[in-house]
Amino acid sequence: MDSKSREKLKALNNPQVIKIVEKYVKLCKPAKVTVLTDSDEDIGYLRQGALREGEEAELAMEGHTIHFDGYDDQARDKEHTCVMLPKGKGMSKAISAVDKETGLKEVLGLMDGIMRGKEMLVCFFSLGPRDSEFTIPALQITDSLYVAHSETILYRPGYDEFKRCGDKFFHFIHSAGELTERQTSKNIDKRRVYMDLEDERVFTINNQYAGNSVGLKKLALRLGISKAHREDWLCEHMLVMGAKRKGRTTYFTGAFPSGCGKTSTAMIPGQSIVGDDIAYLRAGKDGRCYAANVEQGIFGIIQDVNPVDDPLINQTLTSPREVIFSNVLIKEGRPYWLGMKKELPDSGMNHWGSWKKGQKDDSGKEILPCHKNARYTIRLQELDNIDPDWDSGVPISGIIYGGRDSETNPPVIETFSWPHGVFNGAALESETTAQTIGKEGQLKHDPMANIDFLVIPLGVYINNHLKFGERLDKEPKIFATNYFLKENGKFMNEKVDKKVWLMWMEGRVHDEFEAIETPIGLIPKYEDIKQLFKEIFKREYTKEDYEKQFSIRVEKLLARLDRIEAIYKAEKDVPELFHEHIEQQRQRLSAAQKEHGKSVISPFLFQIEKT
Repeated sequence: MDSKSREKLKALNNPQVIKIVEKYVKLCKPAKVTVLTDSDEDIGYLRQGALREGEEAELAMEGHTIHFDGYDDQARDKEHTCVMLPKGKGMSKAISAVDKETGLKEVLGLMDGIMRGKEMLVCFFSLGPRDSEFTIPALQITDSLYVAHSETILYRPGYDEFKRCGDKFFHFIHSAGELTERQTSKNIDKRRVYMDLEDERVFTINNQYAGNSVGLKKLALRLGISKAHREDWLCEHMLVMGAKRKGRTTYFTGAFPSGCGKTSTAMIPGQSIVGDDIAYLRAGKDGRCYAANVEQGIFGIIQDVNPVDDPLINQTLTSPREVIFSNVLIKEGRPYWLGMKKELPDSGMNHWGSWKKGQKDDSGKEILPCHKNARYTIRLQELDNIDPDWDSGVPISGIIYGGRDSETNPPVIETFSWPHGVFNGAALESETTAQTIGKEGQLKHDPMANIDFLVIPLGVYINNHLKFGERLDKEPKIFATNYFLKENGKFMNEKVDKKVWLMWMEGRVHDEFEAIETPIGLIPKYEDIKQLFKEIFKREYTKEDYEKQFSIRVEKLLARLDRIEAIYKAEKDVPELFHEHIEQQRQRLSAAQKEHGKSVISPFLFQIEKT
């Protein structure tokens, strides 16, 4: 470490930071240690270094760069992502865990000398708005210039936070490990992502895909959930956005599993974005729920971003500004991705290397021009629709739980109460996509879109949500959405229709629409939805479409309840109130089926209105 870096560490007057840095310098044995502050010079050093070392390459448009992860390093590695548990501590069956002593011995052994010949980067960030009740300082140690550069885009600078935080901060140790000629991680078989909740630290090695390597993202989400549990607030896998109607802004949070419309919901035209991925929720002194975006940027899925469905994102990605593209197809310095509504070249550079159409990998599988989980990384400030209050906590009036469901749930419902809403979030199911390693299209239980990141027992997590509502004088309304209903293999809705569902929810918050009571919740009246389609899209919305989309599919809903009940019977400490809601919903569905003599009941048969 040179004298300049030593001075930067010394200026923090934080012995715990120095202790941690010295520990991992000794273990990882880097050739060089560089300490970075929040200065433009230091941030520029990371960007230029990533280009110099080949972790990124410049593209034709000003500010655009491309990064490739290895062919087998394209998604979150659930198999090797574990919580390190001290002896005697338990965890839900859905959560991967390893004995702490065993896990530490393994990962520290793999990290011995892992940075030989490389540069160790020491960076400081703030999770949540700085100098606020939402702030959590975060120390990042990594040997990847791409990872550090990405974090300067995605997270608020936090060097000054470490001058006042003492030993209360998260820390993350990452190494891409030995690299291939393409500067991608070589030893994927030794990829490990281990989280230590007791010491609020994460070890992640032999990987580069940001979902595994950028510690401040989903890895910090795990530490945040643990901290929120201890301190009686909520750390959630949620967007935060402002819905604009009639000259007002109404703030919503929303939890959607990966690939289920989360970022595109946060970016609905005409609305404002606070954040698209992770939120901290706290009860305010006025008895309302407040939420803050943990990040200052977006690491978004690029597949299907196009001028029609996602005009705001598309415009941002096709104009000069700082953008990191990852795992897309590059031809003559220009990026191409799946679903961009433009013809893709038959050859170019992609996550495989030099690629041609029809090319197959070593297992005989055809290589797509770019990965389905290809991404873009941008700052929120680059977006025209950024909310003026994005860098503070905003009051939340509605919470949305959305899944990918081709045959069961209506496009939008409002739950009966806060506990019923928590039940709906805890019962969330979704069809799997390319964002996690494994098969696509399989139905997966994903409570609050957070199952992959839970580090407390599922029953305790649900109880925390119920108790959080009890601390509020005015709870947000809770809704459920489903953009993915299909008929004969085709989607029943256009992608842009989500704006109608959002505007209905916004109107319900302000008691402007009546609703129809069904066994699973409150649904819109046809006349209101028809009018919204006309106002927003100048499009006719037929009774036939409404009936197909909002019919109550009793047998499928009952089968879903059976699946959810079986899962929660195997869990410990599940609140009795949750089981009561399962039984109540089952009874309401069975009674409706008996009354109407049908397994699929038209919404027009439910005429009990509730304001």
